[in-house]
Amino acid sequence: MRARLMSLLLRPKPPLSLGLTTAAVLIAVETLVLIPLRAGVQEGTRSSVYLLGVLVISTVWGVRLGVLTAVASVFAFNYFHVPPYGALHLSLRRESQIAVAFVAAALLTGVLAQLARSRAVEVSERRREAGFAADLTHLILSAGDLRSALSAASRRLAQAFELPAAVIQLEATEGDERWTALPLSDGAMRLGTLLVPADLPQSVLARLRQRVVPSLESLLGSAYEREAITRSLAARREESKRLMAEQVALRRVATLVARGASLTKVFGVVVAEVCKAPGPCRSSLVRYEPDGTATRVAGRSEAGLDLPIGMSVPLGGDTITGAVLRTGRPARMTCASATGAGAALLRETGMRSAVGVPVMVQDRLWGVVTVASSEPIPAGAETRLADFADLVASAVANTESRAQLTASRARIVAAADDARRRLERDLHDGAQQRLVSLGLELRTVDASLPPDLGVARQRLSRAIDELTGVLQDLREISRGIHPALLSEGGLGPAVGVLARRSAIPVALNLDIGRRLPEKVEVAAYYVVSEALTNAAKHARARMVHVDAEAGESLLLLSIRDDGVGGADVGKGSGLIGLQDRIETLGGHFEIVSPPGSGTTLVAKIPFDAV
Repeated sequence: MRARLMSLLLRPKPPLSLGLTTAAVLIAVETLVLIPLRAGVQEGTRSSVYLLGVLVISTVWGVRLGVLTAVASVFAFNYFHVPPYGALHLSLRRESQIAVAFVAAALLTGVLAQLARSRAVEVSERRREAGFAADLTHLILSAGDLRSALSAASRRLAQAFELPAAVIQLEATEGDERWTALPLSDGAMRLGTLLVPADLPQSVLARLRQRVVPSLESLLGSAYEREAITRSLAARREESKRLMAEQVALRRVATLVARGASLTKVFGVVVAEVCKAPGPCRSSLVRYEPDGTATRVAGRSEAGLDLPIGMSVPLGGDTITGAVLRTGRPARMTCASATGAGAALLRETGMRSAVGVPVMVQDRLWGVVTVASSEPIPAGAETRLADFADLVASAVANTESRAQLTASRARIVAAADDARRRLERDLHDGAQQRLVSLGLELRTVDASLPPDLGVARQRLSRAIDELTGVLQDLREISRGIHPALLSEGGLGPAVGVLARRSAIPVALNLDIGRRLPEKVEVAAYYVVSEALTNAAKHARARMVHVDAEAGESLLLLSIRDDGVGGADVGKGSGLIGLQDRIETLGGHFEIVSPPGSGTTLVAKIPFDAV
């Protein structure tokens, strides 16, 4: 109902000719309706019927036509309904009262109708402006690009305010003979300009200034803020992605370092990861040598020509490598300002900037990580490179520590073997020879005693037997210290002797076929000897299997028993010594001994590491 009334009020006023015709028709109809009521209805009551037409005409066509209709209605009522009928008998008092009432009704109705119509127009305009504001908000704030949205917003503005044209610009533009410029500002900040035709009425311009400009200023300000927030979020997302990728790269390198990967592999991954500067770049890992030179140990190039690995890097001139060596701190420079052979090569490959970070190994300047790029390297690159330099330092320190540990274990094992050899030689050349001489002397004495000294000869004979037993035990101990058969016949015969002497049966499967390096044979011999001794003393095994296979560069040795199991490297110094001996040779020693399921010892000894 309300919507229908609004639509009626907003309709354009019908033509005046139609109003005159309608007024005449209404007066005629009212006159005809009142003819049957002449006798039974009072004159004043009958005259009020004409008021309906006055109200209708005043409401639709306004006050003027309403007043004219009121006057015409007074004359029609007097002519047709005041006796004598068919003639005008005007009475000033009577007709003036009716006329005043009709004219007052026409004025009041017309004014109210005009007021209602103006309010309806205002409500419609406000509604249209609200719809325009909603559309404009959606267009501007939902667009990915603000400039592309302004053309659609300009068309919507022109449509909403029935303008010939309108242009919303982000630039500060001055008006001319064709356009009137309405500035859009946020305080002192100029946001843009609204251009409308210069021939618009002042009322329309005032309406645009009051209703449109503030909304546009607010929307453009919000759009600028949104774009700033969007750029900030995008930058943060990119930074987060960069940090995440950097953490993944650092974790990858750290994992290699923790697993004890070779320095070559660690260096290769590091130079690949740090070469992430904008534009084509080159990365290098350089080691400073004690003689004052530097060696390129790893590198990566995305810009053509690259230096070979292992070449000497020149330190003369003003270069990143030389600057880090002099200061021991991170350095940054442009390739145009650098001097020397290395700087010339960088310029030839299109590099513009370079940065380097020192690699400190245990407070010692070991080398430098460098990155050169065809674009300016962003600030903060030194921090990222420093993280990788620390991992390189850890890898180098770990490798040096492992090398020192291996060398120390090798020296210990070698010293133990030398001590065994000296002890075996001393026993053979000293105590054993003296015992043999003493036995011969006692036998000579026994042979020279008279036959009647039976008791003395018996005691002397027991002493000789005991001396022979001691000599035999000493020979067994000497063989265990360093078996002479291992040096003379090799690993196969020596392991065969160990199997024959074992207290429990031993099944041998030896595929050796040749002499191996002495350290490999000694290590394998002691592994078999220790395993057989443990199987007899601790495992309560019934059978031991010994398998040995010599490949082209690796000896694979496996000893397994069917004993009680439960062997552990940490529970016996003998097993720890075997592990140290094998790993000193660059091999691998493994024990599998679940309780109740026997024990398996596996030793892998490479030849090329000896």
